[in-house]
Amino acid sequence: MKEAPLYSEIAKGPDEGAAWWMTSADGVRVRVGLWNRAAPNGTVFLFPGRTEYVEKYGDAAAHFAGCGYATLVIDWRGQGLADRLQDDVMSGHVHHFTDYQMDVAAMVEAAHRLDLPRPWHLLGHSMGGCIGLRAAMQGLEVQSAAFSGPMWGIALSDALRPVAWSLSWSSRQLGMSHFYAPGTARESYVLTEPFETNKLTNDREMYQYMINQANAHPELGIGGPSLRWLHEALSETRALARRRSPDLPCLTLLGSDEQIVDVARVHERMAHWPGGHLEIVPNGRHETLMDSPEMRVRLFKQLCEFYLGSGDGNASGPAPQASVARQARKS
Repeated sequence: MKEAPLYSEIAKGPDEGAAWWMTSADGVRVRVGLWNRAAPNGTVFLFPGRTEYVEKYGDAAAHFAGCGYATLVIDWRGQGLADRLQDDVMSGHVHHFTDYQMDVAAMVEAAHRLDLPRPWHLLGHSMGGCIGLRAAMQGLEVQSAAFSGPMWGIALSDALRPVAWSLSWSSRQLGMSHFYAPGTARESYVLTEPFETNKLTNDREMYQYMINQANAHPELGIGGPSLRWLHEALSETRALARRRSPDLPCLTLLGSDEQIVDVARVHERMAHWPGGHLEIVPNGRHETLMDSPEMRVRLFKQLCEFYLGSGDGNASGPAPQASVARQARKS
């Protein structure tokens, strides 16, 4: 493992964070970042969403450190400081969605090499929720799984869904799959979308936190997804929807004002996840863990209680999960 840059001044995470380069099985270089390595209660594997990067989760790592957890975050291939996959480095692109599983394997290898404290837990946000679900189904070494606005489907109108399928599929046949998906461009979302109309957060300070990071280190950012990414994402979410949930305690956070992922897919899976709990966050948008201070404190407390409950071996089933949710709502 070779040391990699970690921009601590923009991450604002716990002290003594560090990052390393890892190489996935197909030779793609990815970056993993770690905070609070000597944590007493275990480690959270944090799977970011599309466009995201290690430093964006400095605030999350600070919350988890306060509960006694280490946080390990990854830059997926094609974003952050990981290897970009196209000449247009701003394109959100992937060749095959299952390629991300090679990045997961590299992240787990890093956790083993660093001998990170156990038990290990998963937190997957947005696209990271899709990658994390696949990984959990394939036996990821975690005690429990939590998700935030998971991309188990993409929010599209009934009229646009068949268009998205046909356009993204045909672009591959015509050699145009590297083009941006309609309605997107190479610019970073937070640098082009006014706070008043953003779909991520209600909190102006957190939105400015994202903007400041994008301005300070533009090399971390990417723009819209390619048509290839769109087709791969549609295919992967459809494939996962046909599979049963893994045998893991699960807590999923979903904002009541979610507009980016397919809300129906989230409700459908959680309704049939044994021992799972779906927490609807009032007034929450896509980034419920990057919203108001009150919302963040409440949700991170709920996540930590969930991990602690599942880590002690007493949270294997519906009743303990419901208990965790009730306790969090009372606090």
